[in-house]
Amino acid sequence: MQAARKPSVRFRERSELLDFLLEVSAATAVTLDLDQLLSQVSQIVQRVLPYDLFAILLYSDKNKDLRIRYAVGHREEVVSNLSLKLGEGITGIAAASREPVLVGDVRRDPRYLNSVDVVRTELAVPMTARGKLVGVIDLQSTRTDAYGEYDRALLRLIAGRVSIAIENARLYRRVERQNRMLKTLAQVSREFSSILDLNELFRKLASIMRYLINYDAFNILLVDPGAKVLRHRFSIRYDQRVSIDNIPLGKGLTGAAAETREAVRVDDTAKDPRYIASHADIRSELAVPLLLQDRVIGVIDLESDRVGYFTEDHARTLSLLAPQIAASMENARLYDELATRERAMEEDLLAAQELQRVLLPDSLPEIEGLESAIRLRPARVISGDVYEIYEHKDGQTVISMGDVSGKGAAAALYGGLLSGLLRTLAPRRRRPAELLRALNDSLVERKVEARYATLCVLLWDPASRNIVMANAGALPPMICRGGEILRLRVEGVPLGLLDSREYEEVVFAAEPGDIIVLYSDGITDHLNETGLEFGKGRLAHVVKANCNKSAAALIAAIFEELDRFASKAFDDQTVFVMKVAQ
Repeated sequence: MQAARKPSVRFRERSELLDFLLEVSAATAVTLDLDQLLSQVSQIVQRVLPYDLFAILLYSDKNKDLRIRYAVGHREEVVSNLSLKLGEGITGIAAASREPVLVGDVRRDPRYLNSVDVVRTELAVPMTARGKLVGVIDLQSTRTDAYGEYDRALLRLIAGRVSIAIENARLYRRVERQNRMLKTLAQVSREFSSILDLNELFRKLASIMRYLINYDAFNILLVDPGAKVLRHRFSIRYDQRVSIDNIPLGKGLTGAAAETREAVRVDDTAKDPRYIASHADIRSELAVPLLLQDRVIGVIDLESDRVGYFTEDHARTLSLLAPQIAASMENARLYDELATRERAMEEDLLAAQELQRVLLPDSLPEIEGLESAIRLRPARVISGDVYEIYEHKDGQTVISMGDVSGKGAAAALYGGLLSGLLRTLAPRRRRPAELLRALNDSLVERKVEARYATLCVLLWDPASRNIVMANAGALPPMICRGGEILRLRVEGVPLGLLDSREYEEVVFAAEPGDIIVLYSDGITDHLNETGLEFGKGRLAHVVKANCNKSAAALIAAIFEELDRFASKAFDDQTVFVMKVAQ
């Protein structure tokens, strides 16, 4: 028995959790061997949720029970003989409710079925795939309250990613037991799954079906629940595409197949009163329902001009192929729906990009006493980097630049909130420390889970050439004077994380020709193919080498060096250069 002594893993960052879940998906996708897959699942769980007893119970639709398919620590007689109905024991309750069940002390829970006296904690999490119950992952520990809500949520995420792999492995095992015809069907199924256009899918299906069963007419009918009819979606008679009337649900042989959810095979249509005559030469018919997640979505129908042409083997072959046809049709439908949504999202992102371009200051902002230039290169369509410039009436200017956690649309929206607050608060709070404190208070009031922002604020006085700086977790400015980099220490807590933060200010006396560079971490964190970071050292080298050039020329040199180092950017990249006028 394995000892559950190590604490369960707590992922420090959301990205770490996502990386782990991607690893789970990748690890369970590499094999269709059920035994190997279940062993991998037990090892994955053990890494993050140590257990003393472990079991994967699989659900049988035929027997309506749960049986242990893989176990660690359980007695052999339990593994061999245990059969649980839905709702029986903690595991059966998790399966029936399709919700995780966590019991911190099983001695106090009458639902617990005692298999090992020393067990104290049990965590059972159901696995579902395509709306159906696959089974349950069950962990048991000899320690009281060994698992908490975090562990329950983590195991639920793992179960969600392994359930489809387990179900696929079970299906694959059943397919492997079949004869050569079933191997052919498996090959056909894989081909169907790669076709994402419905018309192409139906044409391919008609061709494959002709190879398997030599029909005279082939029809695909889809259920229209609103109109309560079977609509002919694709029909071929004697190798010619035809258009056929719709059929009311429950009418005809196809309607009977949809209503009973069973294959309907008729040797002589002339003797079956359910038959709806659509062609004078038709003598026999085979109709098989297309089921998806226990829902009839249509019927596949074959017709022949010979009496008694379709056999039980034909019905069995078509029935075996029907689930894959239904799944492939749903994949094609979902792909089309996803493509439509992606087009809409792309249009929304382009509109957001245009709006962001309007909201952010232009690339050559006019600031008294400074020559300045800005360049922003988003990792995606829109950026989470922000910068704002606000000029007071007395000529002093507030300059701010920062970065929102994350990337993409969510980061850009949070950045828009930050920019709006900056424009609202900057006129009333001249000092950078006061402005950061007010921004932090406002963002904490509007708390967004897992979102925060870093921001560096400068107050430039052209009369005295003094710069007052305050920082909320952003990278400090890089200042170059006479070809050398000056060291400044400006630090502070990011905005939107903690209540009532105070920020310190640093005053820098600028001189003519000084270069002040504000930059996002997408610059220094820029990675090449070997995983090496661009880093502050390379940035400093570029700044020193181009310190005597214009602000715009320095920015061009920085991005040229970035692209030489690595062509693909994984984070938003922004550089804001200011050069003190002579």
